Amino acid sequence: MHTYPYKETSLLVDAFTKASGRITLVARSARRPRSAMRGTLMAFQPLSLSWVGRGEVKTLTKAEWLGGISLLRGEALLCAFYLNELLIRLLAREDAHEALFDRYADALRQFSVGEASAPILRRFEKALLKELGYALVLDREAFTGEQIDPARYYTYDPEKGALAARDSETEHAVIGRTLLSLARDEFDDIRTSHEARALMRSLINHRLEARQLNSRRVFRELLEL
Repeated sequence: MHTYPYKETSLLVDAFTKASGRITLVARSARRPRSAMRGTLMAFQPLSLSWVGRGEVKTLTKAEWLGGISLLRGEALLCAFYLNELLIRLLAREDAHEALFDRYADALRQFSVGEASAPILRRFEKALLKELGYALVLDREAFTGEQIDPARYYTYDPEKGALAARDSETEHAVIGRTLLSLARDEFDDIRTSHEARALMRSLINHRLEARQLNSRRVFRELLEL
């Protein structure tokens, strides 16, 4: 996901792996001109990695580029940084999340071919919350178990679920159609897309416990240019 300079010629590598989760590796001498790893350790690219060691930081012994994803640019690149920051902030080290890994890989491929970013982000956010143990129930009201009414307004409590709201003026209220569309990953309607974005942001913020995301700040600053 990221690399950082380490000592004079090495790199620290933060990688998201399918079998071992998020791990930190040291790539010794990877910054030397003749290193076999130089130019291979790229963010947002599928790699085959081998490592040794039992401590918190392992030693990377081999890295091979698997190909298949073009380099990300512009909005796609910013969105990918957002996904990485969520993984780093919310996932414990060395805790495997195979389903989330597959969702992450799918998201990068979709970004690389120019698909709309909003649906990709919402699907990933939902998958991330599910992996953390907070799967969203979007088709039924929390206390009564009644099916969500597309025309009625609801709030969504991060710990309880969907709750009926008095009207559209209730703080953070969304129309039921938005909850149902989010459950089905349908974002063609402009209102549904905007409300789903605001709802998912509030739910992610709750899990972040008020910690700010640098990727959001950068994206906001670019919009102000």
